[in-house]
This record gives sequence, structure tokens and C-alpha cells, in this order.
Amino acid sequence: MRSVLSVSLPEKIAVELDVFARKTGRNKSDIVKESLGEYLWESRFRHIKKRLIPKAKAAGFVTDNDVFKAIS
Repeated sequence: MRSVLSVSLPEKIAVELDVFARKTGRNKSDIVKESLGEYLWESRFRHIKKRLIPKAKAAGFVTDNDVFKAIS
């Protein structure tokens, strides 16, 4: 099932979107769908990361390098 959403954009963003769509040969709807999907994924990732940081620190994982060492 699909849902239609009407969005009002500030003029500057609307112009940037138009220019980007023309330059890439993509339609604005696809660009917005992809952007929203990435935003939602990153939001979920940040939420999970925020919950796991205390547990990771307690286990001795403080830096990215600590993680890489553990999985290498």
C-alpha cells in the first residue's frame, strides 16, 4: 500500500531539490523517499547507539579501535 504525503518546503530547499533532481535525472519524489528512508535509519541507529554506549563502555569498548580489535 502506498500513501501520498504533501510537504511544504522553504523556497531555498525547494530550489535546491529542483536543481539536484535535474542534475541527477531523478524525480523529486524518489529523492525525498530515499532521503527520508536514510534519515529514519540514522535516527534508529542513533537511538540504539545511545542505549548501547553505557554497556559498551562497561565492557571496555571506548573507541572504534577497541571494537575493531575485538572483531579482528
